Amino acid sequence: MTGASYLGIDLGTSEVKLVLLDTDHRLLGSAGAPLVVDRPRPHWSEQSPQAWWQATQQAAAALRQQLPQAWASVRAIGLSGQMHGATLLDDQDRVLRPAILWNDTRSAAECAELDQRLPELPALAGNLAMPGFTAPKLMWVARHEPELFRRVASVLLPKDYLRWCLTGRKLSDMSDAAGTLWLDVARRAWSPRLLEATGMALSQMPELVEGSAAGGRLHAAAARALGLAEGTLVAGGAGDNAASAVGIGAVAPGDGFVSLGTSGVLFVVTDRYRPNPASAVHAFCHALPGRWHQMSVMLSAASCLRWVTRLTGMDSEAALLQRVAALGPAAAQRAPIFLPYLSGERTPHNDAQAQGLFFGLDHETDAARLGQAVLEGVSFGLLDGLQALQAAGTAVQRLALVGGGARSAYWAQLLADVLQVEIQTLDGGETGGALGAARLAWLADGGPEAVVCVAPPVRQRYAPDPARHDALAERHRRFQALYRRVQDLYPR
Repeated sequence: MTGASYLGIDLGTSEVKLVLLDTDHRLLGSAGAPLVVDRPRPHWSEQSPQAWWQATQQAAAALRQQLPQAWASVRAIGLSGQMHGATLLDDQDRVLRPAILWNDTRSAAECAELDQRLPELPALAGNLAMPGFTAPKLMWVARHEPELFRRVASVLLPKDYLRWCLTGRKLSDMSDAAGTLWLDVARRAWSPRLLEATGMALSQMPELVEGSAAGGRLHAAAARALGLAEGTLVAGGAGDNAASAVGIGAVAPGDGFVSLGTSGVLFVVTDRYRPNPASAVHAFCHALPGRWHQMSVMLSAASCLRWVTRLTGMDSEAALLQRVAALGPAAAQRAPIFLPYLSGERTPHNDAQAQGLFFGLDHETDAARLGQAVLEGVSFGLLDGLQALQAAGTAVQRLALVGGGARSAYWAQLLADVLQVEIQTLDGGETGGALGAARLAWLADGGPEAVVCVAPPVRQRYAPDPARHDALAERHRRFQALYRRVQDLYPR
């Protein structure tokens, strides 16, 4: 295995990211290519599947040029990706329409209808019917685009469309499939009852494998496009959060992390299927055999920081964070309260119609205070999620911080103070699912789990500050009260 490297491909919402990992756990390099989200109507969020493949080729070309020797030594490829997206193919494998993404909330009415059709759905699927999941999206297509729906021969999740481009195989893994509402999560198999309830058939579903198992081999055309050897192994891969868990070694019960990407996630590994849909907690399969995980999800996290950076005309998120960090405690206490529901919300509200809100603006409100409000609002949303997990019997002592938000020491300390748990940043933690995807490739190539899935070195520890927590707890109470006061004012 000397000189071997593994390629991780993470298909996010805003970019495709590639990393190369060697067998000494060194991240040799990374490259990315941006993606654009289309929002043609309120509550809609779509992307072109063809753009995913084009961006992958673009990032691959950059990484190949950067690291030609390591690129030539790639033994296997792992895939990670944004979950829930509905990519629809006809019987000639042509894409029928733009993919409907995870943060698209147009199918709220279909969720209510699905609840009526199959009251036992939460027990089977481990989750409430929410607009973000794949199954209600297909119900929406059936109702609003019936001619197109009749032509649907295959439904692929985003990373699995990339797999089809790479290997020609229609295949998914357990962790990603668990986010469709078509999987019997306890049995790790497609559920005929769940499929029937949404007008779908088993023949339209991809084959299933574990994330650490083989999931195809690179075909000739893709090998030429990427500059890799034909027949290179492609692993089953994982949904982005399960892949992030593998990347930071969160593979044993009780291990967990908080992710600050486009969405915000609290993820804790469990050794059995433990659903608790009443609190809008997700119960999914992990990317590794015999393990599951609980997860709370907020739909807008680091994306809120990008949004307020544009709103305030700041040059960059880093520049805004620098101004926020310079605020004194008194000025931070006078920041507005921010509800971060720019795309609706999942845990704990399951409210597709929820909207963002600043409360408490005055003449002294400036970019720094708006930035402080946004960081707090996202952190408070994660605290709501943590409390939902705790209500489900999950205990958390420390959490790794992953995703783009892991670059901010100020935000990491704020999270520790809000959540009252130790926050750790890890070497490579900002790579998110791409590192986990590379590790899944290594596992599929025969690497032992004990060797592959080690925790990266801790870069920094952030201990909770009890005094600051008390001040933040009062603002969190106002945050919760604000949603209760305005929820009936959102358009329904």
